[in-house]
Amino acid sequence: MARFKLVFFSPVKSTPAILSHLFAKYPQNLGRIGEYEQCAFMAPGTGQFRPSANANPVIGTKGQLEYVEEHRVEVVVHDEENNEQIRSVIAELKKAHPYEEVAYDVYRLEEF
Repeated sequence: MARFKLVFFSPVKSTPAILSHLFAKYPQNLGRIGEYEQCAFMAPGTGQFRPSANANPVIGTKGQLEYVEEHRVEVVVHDEENNEQIRSVIAELKKAHPYEEVAYDVYRLEEF
């Protein structure tokens, strides 16, 4: 079984709802570490962006630099070898997240 680390950034007030939604949808594959469930790491920080003229920002104004208090969220995703689950989790993250463009990274984890 493959394991991935999904890292995404969300407005602080949105993080609990996003995680609750994802944990409910993927209880066997998301946030499981040994005998522990719904594991995640959240670190606060400040995100920066400037929406273009063609953007539809949820937060901020087109053409103006915006700073938002965000969480960096890290969660483990268990997957079969075909990467189907990680792709599904990312698609669901994009649905549950308030931003028009979701900033995320995916890392393949190795067993040692």
